[in-house]
Amino acid sequence: MTEPTATMISEEKLYRAWGLSESEFKIITDEILHRLPNYTEAGLFSVMWSEHCSYKNSKNVLRKFPNKGKRVLAGPGEDAGIIDIDDNQAVVFKAESHNHPSAVEPYQGAATGVGGIIRDIFSMGATPIAMLNSLKFGNIDNEHTKYLANEIVAGIGGYGNCIGIPTVGGEISFQARYKNNPVVNAMCVGLINNSDIKYGKASGEDNLIIYVGAKTGRDGIHGATFASDEFTDDSMSQRSAVQVGDPFMEKLLMDACIELVQEHSDWIMGIQDMGAAGLVSSTAEMASKAESGLILELDQVPQREENMTPYEIMLSESQERMVLCAKPEHKDNILKFFKDAGLDAVVIGKVTTDRQYKIYQHGELVTDIPVAGLVDDSPEYVRDGETPKRLMTENYKSQYVPVIKSLESTWMDMLKQPNIASKEYFYSTYDSQIKANTVVKPGSDAAVVRVRGTKKALAMTNDGNSKLVFVDPYIGGQIAIIEASANLIASGSEPLGITDCLNYGNPEKPEIFWEFNRSVEGMSSVCELLGLPVISGNVSLYNEFNEEAIYPSPMIGMVGLVKDISNIRTQCFTNINDAIYVIGSTNDDFNGSELQNLQTGDVTGALNPIDLENIKSIQENVLKSIQAGFINSCHDISEGGLAIALAEASFENQLGFNVETNLTTSQVFSETPGRFLVSVSEENKNEFEKVFNGNCEYLGLVSDSRELQLKTIDSSAALNLEDALKNWKEAIPCLMK
Repeated sequence: MTEPTATMISEEKLYRAWGLSESEFKIITDEILHRLPNYTEAGLFSVMWSEHCSYKNSKNVLRKFPNKGKRVLAGPGEDAGIIDIDDNQAVVFKAESHNHPSAVEPYQGAATGVGGIIRDIFSMGATPIAMLNSLKFGNIDNEHTKYLANEIVAGIGGYGNCIGIPTVGGEISFQARYKNNPVVNAMCVGLINNSDIKYGKASGEDNLIIYVGAKTGRDGIHGATFASDEFTDDSMSQRSAVQVGDPFMEKLLMDACIELVQEHSDWIMGIQDMGAAGLVSSTAEMASKAESGLILELDQVPQREENMTPYEIMLSESQERMVLCAKPEHKDNILKFFKDAGLDAVVIGKVTTDRQYKIYQHGELVTDIPVAGLVDDSPEYVRDGETPKRLMTENYKSQYVPVIKSLESTWMDMLKQPNIASKEYFYSTYDSQIKANTVVKPGSDAAVVRVRGTKKALAMTNDGNSKLVFVDPYIGGQIAIIEASANLIASGSEPLGITDCLNYGNPEKPEIFWEFNRSVEGMSSVCELLGLPVISGNVSLYNEFNEEAIYPSPMIGMVGLVKDISNIRTQCFTNINDAIYVIGSTNDDFNGSELQNLQTGDVTGALNPIDLENIKSIQENVLKSIQAGFINSCHDISEGGLAIALAEASFENQLGFNVETNLTTSQVFSETPGRFLVSVSEENKNEFEKVFNGNCEYLGLVSDSRELQLKTIDSSAALNLEDALKNWKEAIPCLMK
């Protein structure tokens, strides 16, 4: 096929199919190149200026997040963020979305999402120790959703576990809006010694650019552009934009890169993953960070297909590839090192000082672009927001008033709700204990992984209740941070920092941009209050199918430090006759709740304002009480409210309870944020109550009665523990069949 000429690209506006607007093309021609770009150059600009790579629609919003802190060693801009955890050790973590590829090719889309986020971690020099994921699907009432769920879960487990990384936690939810546009967010956590940290820079004149890993093919071309566009019935067939993964190659690459960083750190100046936009993004970004230029020789790039053009080689998103910047005197050592590891490693270019990005093939200069033009000069849009019409109705301002005829039947029905029921059907397919460091497995508020050779452990969680963000973006955004922090507090850890995946619809639509902006403002307000820096993450916009957007879906990934493993707690009751308390006040918070969803099939209405200072105080006191040994079990109260939290706390060890509360029957399903359910030994009750000074309610005792007994001020119920457990555990397997 003959490539279109520069004149054809301009006159026929071919660039528009790649996601470049006319005004953007004019900037490229008139202000950056002062000429028309050729076919390859236009392709490079299209991927580097896509939303996925440039954040042109979101930069100004993302700046609202705090990203500094006394423990932060690396923040946004690197492949992953890094936070100090004392003793010359640091935790490295990041999350990435792979929504569009997973909708089109669910197994490979999910698998390569996992592969990409793992590379982001070991490109910093860190050893990956755990995987988490956040998945959102349509309702389980059709075969397509079941197919997507099964394939995506299989892809996640099939990739990460093959490499030897445990999948320890995450979240799964179901709402109609995700039927054709699932949300697939993967998070990876790693460990590193502070002295081994590497950054993605290509610095030093005549230093070498070395390509390592799998050969380049034609898979994933324009993957970044594909991820920055809306879905229609037609675009769902773009399978060529989806990469194909090889976890066994990734394992070789990971082990070799970690060994190189730890044992031969002086050989390399920088290292970066070839992720979205492949070879162009990794090399151009490395040059941009170092304010340098590059010369690349495409004849040297390992290729698994014949007659690949510069356009195809540079835009391919073939998996399991890395780029190194190395000193010339170490070239032979590096090439031999990777050859011994069974990997391709070749010199494909060198660093220059002219700040130009030059590409040659067959001796011909095929690209000559300023590095800054590709990486730094993409436009930044400040979009106009507009309050969604659904938030301006009279109905929106009122609080939903549930009617409960039977506490017992409503309680049982809530336990069977897909967003509340056990997700063991899915997570049991993952290996959560590879490497034998997992202390708390999936199923509690947070996963916990020990740090070998120390008393420390790392707690980690994914959280994001998109229903609440949909009904009230600002307060829903606040709750997303509160919930994730509470998950870590409940596990006995001090929250350290945040990574995120911000999944929204088309930001060019004023209502969508307003949701995005307001929810980030809400999240930022809590980050500032709790002192939680956002150190990494990504934005996934244009999540729409035939013009209908998903719910605004920020996923919050958070990591906490357990200073002594004796402080680790789980949500499950542990001892008969322990006292049960609820910490924090319960209000009538039913808008956006699972109870509203159960009773009406929809969610709507404004959320009540939150007393953030009170929540901060509660979280601090809960952590102090855990560390003092006053609390035996701790559970964050979220979806389904107190009644669901009580049942979940009873299931693991199959201990019943006898509880009486001052709440109404409806209020035991209220989702007031910031509360905890705890159990306390008899001898610690007085000390515990002093800490909370009236900000808690004594409910009753853990029992061995095999009954879940709950009495409200206007009703009572007694569920058989086995029946409740059976309904909770079997709801999703039944629906999936």
